[in-house]
Amino acid sequence: MKTATFPSLRVEPELREAAESVLRDGETLTSMIETSVRETIQRRRVQEEFIARGLRSREETKQTGIHHSAASVHAELQQRLDARRKSVLR
Repeated sequence: MKTATFPSLRVEPELREAAESVLRDGETLTSMIETSVRETIQRRRVQEEFIARGLRSREETKQTGIHHSAASVHAELQQRLDARRKSVLR
C-alpha cells in the first residue's frame, strides 16, 4: 500500500517550539502530528456516533411516548454499581 502525505503546515515558531518541548523519548514531531490526527479522527467519530444515538433515542421517544428521566437512569446505575461493589468486596 502506498503512503500519502498531508499538506505542508505553517505554524508560528512558538507553536513549533512548544510541540518540540513536549516530545517524548524517540518521538518525532512527525509522529506526534500523526498521532494527534489519528486521535482527532477517532474522537470525532465517537462524537458523531454519540450524537446519532441521541437523535435516534429522541425519535424513539417521540414515537413511543416512553422516556426515562436522567435521575431514574442514574439511580438504576447507582444501584447496579452498589450491588457490584458489595459482591466484589465480600
